[in-house]
Amino acid sequence: MLAVSERITGPGGVTKALVWHKPVGADPDAAFQQIACSDEDGIVMRSAKRDVSLKLDQEGERWCPDCLTLAGASGEQREGTL
Repeated sequence: MLAVSERITGPGGVTKALVWHKPVGADPDAAFQQIACSDEDGIVMRSAKRDVSLKLDQEGERWCPDCLTLAGASGEQREGTL
């Protein structure tokens, strides 16, 4: 399933973690992407939406637990992807 990334930065603006969120809406040209876990927050798009596996294998990456719960409740989870 499509996901957008939230970059958690540390000192010097270096990315120390990446949190994946379920996007809301379908505008591919939007500079601001709403996310399923918040009615107010979102992500300023630095990269495109992409298909992301539920089983993340890169160090420092994780799924937003609220987005995972919301995707599961809406029946959008499939084996191996969200």
